[in-house]
Amino acid sequence: MKNTEIRSLSASDIAERIVAEQENLSKLKFAHAISPIENPNRIREAKRFIARLKTALVSK
Repeated sequence: MKNTEIRSLSASDIAERIVAEQENLSKLKFAHAISPIENPNRIREAKRFIARLKTALVSK
């Protein structure tokens, strides 16, 4: 999702998306702890996406 798409969302949509992405991140971390996932960079990408969402939420 691009930053322009994030900015076009409403504050409540961004908050819902943050919760969903945090759940996804916790699942990724859990899967990686059990057995290494195929692409561990997905964890980093998920963290950065959550940070982008939080930044967009603060600026609204």
